[in-house]
Amino acid sequence: MFARLRYERGTVRIEGNIHVPHAVWDSRSGCYRALAYKYRDIVEYLERSGIDFEDEVKSNVIPCPVFDAKIELRDYQRMAVERWMASKRGVVVLPTGSGKTHVALEIIRRLSVATLVVVPTLALLDQWKERLSIFGEVGEFSGRKKELKPVTVTTYDSAYINAESLGDKFMLLVFDEVHHLPAESYRQIAEMSIAPYRLGLTAIPEREDGLHTLLPELVGGIVFEMSPKDLAGRYLAEYEVRRIYVPLEEEEKRRYEERARVFRDYIVSRGIRLERLEDFRKVVMMTGVEERAYEALRAWDEAKRIAFNSKNKLRKLKELLEKHRGDKIIIFTRHNELVYRISRTFLIPAITHRTAKEEREEILRKFREGSYRAIVTSQVLDEGIDVPDANVGIIVSGTGSSREFVQRLGRLLRPKDGKAILYELVSKETGEVKVSRRRKRALRSQL
Repeated sequence: MFARLRYERGTVRIEGNIHVPHAVWDSRSGCYRALAYKYRDIVEYLERSGIDFEDEVKSNVIPCPVFDAKIELRDYQRMAVERWMASKRGVVVLPTGSGKTHVALEIIRRLSVATLVVVPTLALLDQWKERLSIFGEVGEFSGRKKELKPVTVTTYDSAYINAESLGDKFMLLVFDEVHHLPAESYRQIAEMSIAPYRLGLTAIPEREDGLHTLLPELVGGIVFEMSPKDLAGRYLAEYEVRRIYVPLEEEEKRRYEERARVFRDYIVSRGIRLERLEDFRKVVMMTGVEERAYEALRAWDEAKRIAFNSKNKLRKLKELLEKHRGDKIIIFTRHNELVYRISRTFLIPAITHRTAKEEREEILRKFREGSYRAIVTSQVLDEGIDVPDANVGIIVSGTGSSREFVQRLGRLLRPKDGKAILYELVSKETGEVKVSRRRKRALRSQL
């Protein structure tokens, strides 16, 4: 028996009178075919079975020099590298600020093969390009530029759109913030690539929709994991989380209860119990066919905004800003509307997705230097972007996501003297209390 392997539009063609367990018959092409990510399994099967084959799949892989760079690793980073190298697949879970990038750099150096690093945003793309420059010129494949090099950085969006053309160019895939990968569109980046070596990096791999269960198939299982509490004191700052319950004003409470009641009455009338994310999605889906569902959802959104934007929260925020006048503070909110309100009220620089790159970099530079003692942001700084050291965080509003909470905590855990403090402002007797409890339950293992 003899087989020939070829790459074609995100798949591996297996030509010859032979069948392997990972492929299906394609009657149009007259051959067996498998998604490209099965390439490693196919080769291993053929070799184990003693079947002769000609491998043309790697003919378009970008040639790569041997990388010569010195990368200093902490003991846990070195352990993560060794665990990953045992199978050359898998996810490394480390908290924000612990140096996940260094783990990737050492793996890239050791393998010295064509590498594609996939990141969520252009800001992270620029950050990775700078760090990868120790290996020489770094390629960028994005909406701004399409240049492939032995080490190339791309975004999830660009990699997904161009998955077929990128699929046979690289041997190692590095997925930063790998929890994005299982999304229905993004997973094709992994499925249509021949890369036998795959590394995922994240602080929390779990997704609320449960799709993280696809990661072992797409990238590999978790090979190394440490939480903030594992590293606090030696590699990360000691920290404390303080939850402060803030009452609504009487008029705010009246409006909150009025709007929340509209939502509650609707879900009771439809026999819906909000116990999981899927339950809430049922309500969202029903807005397309039922006017009352739309009104209920709008009422709930208005109720949440009342809780998020309460006047007493701003009063408490003022107290905390005065208490920590000599500290470096990051204020987190869920919506841009509140970011700008806080910025105007307290004359604090704001960073949102609307903030131009140059302005954001200037704000962060001045924050790093100490010219600014506080900044306020929505979710744009939650993920990946390097933020200068801060020792006080104040969450004015947020979601029930454990990932969001850990990422915000991670903004305060860069190594420093003293203890970091993360405040959570929660509106009493509102849905925010349940959101806070959900975060707390999900984070017991982390904190």
